[in-house]
Amino acid sequence: MVGSAGVKLPKGITPAGSGDAGQGKNVEWSILGHTYWLKAESEDCFIFETLDPPGTFVPPHIHPTQDEFIYLLEGTFDLYLDGAWTKASRGDLVRMPRGLPHGYYNRQTVPARALFSVSPARRLRELFDQLHNLGDPEEVVRRSKVCEVDFLPPGSVPGA
Repeated sequence: MVGSAGVKLPKGITPAGSGDAGQGKNVEWSILGHTYWLKAESEDCFIFETLDPPGTFVPPHIHPTQDEFIYLLEGTFDLYLDGAWTKASRGDLVRMPRGLPHGYYNRQTVPARALFSVSPARRLRELFDQLHNLGDPEEVVRRSKVCEVDFLPPGSVPGA
């Protein structure tokens, strides 16, 4: 199976503070300082919660085949969206259509928490499984490209 192809959305509730999305186990990833918890997964969507400590970031990248949303639960993100810098705070919803370069940074002194939704799911679950506990940023970029996430070259975005 590639990514979430064929995965049907299970009914139920994903408890707070967990990644039990109806699969009978807690799914949690540690990726370059961030903690991600699976909240829901199907062929059509991939939803995860993040805990982003101060100083963590996901550099500018593009999802050529997916739309992405961020709902800020706590804290503030500095966002790079299609060539411009902006901020998102608690309660804001960020919309990032497929093909739009975007990245997010926690430049605050407190952790941020957010709920991310990506549609369709495509290969994001496969990517997160591969990136869990991987500490080499160059390998993260290489594996991401294979799974349809294209990072912009370092230094190509002022202020990143």
